[in-house]
Amino acid sequence: MIKASNIEKYYGELQVLKGVHLHIKKGEVVSIVGASGAGKTTLLQILGTLDSPSNKNDSELMINAIEVTKLSEKDLAKFRNEHIGFIFQFHQLLPEFTALENVCIPAYIKKTARKEAEIRAKELLDFLGLKNRYHHKPNELSGGEQQRVAVARALINNPSIIFADEPSGNLDSESADNLHQLFFELRDKFGQTFVIVTHNDQLADLADRKLVMVDGLITSIEKTVTQ
Repeated sequence: MIKASNIEKYYGELQVLKGVHLHIKKGEVVSIVGASGAGKTTLLQILGTLDSPSNKNDSELMINAIEVTKLSEKDLAKFRNEHIGFIFQFHQLLPEFTALENVCIPAYIKKTARKEAEIRAKELLDFLGLKNRYHHKPNELSGGEQQRVAVARALINNPSIIFADEPSGNLDSESADNLHQLFFELRDKFGQTFVIVTHNDQLADLADRKLVMVDGLITSIEKTVTQ
């Protein structure tokens, strides 16, 4: 599913990633933990193709058996739209659009027909308990509801991998717990792989595996107690 070898990242003279290796299997829920500055978000952005390694010629990043660092910008954007979903700490919903419209945006980018996109979006919103929120704008939704709309948006194109960066960091404890349980329900229902950067110990320990990062490297891989 995901195989990364010798991933390095420099920002000027600062080396943030120092040769990361990892292998994530289909259907796994994997958490990445570590202190601030350890390189977690940088690694997630590279795995999610939002950024690229500094050592492209000496590294490898395979996703779904495709070497993504060798793709052109156009092909990479298409790959990202079709294979990858993102969930961030701040939902990043567009304020001028309704929940339904926000969820449909990635499908429209994929050139999915409007009717088909809306049917799929409603199915996801229904599954996430937002059946009565189709036409509400983000400022009319609670924090937990906003994040669930963001989850639906991440799922609209049936991606094989979901990358989440501190997805519950902006939620109250009850909403965070509900979101954490939702990830496992989604994995069981749709078979997605989840890679989650988090400071939340509870979420990290729920994952199938926990990768611990220290100073730009994965220093340990812990098998956790699954659901």
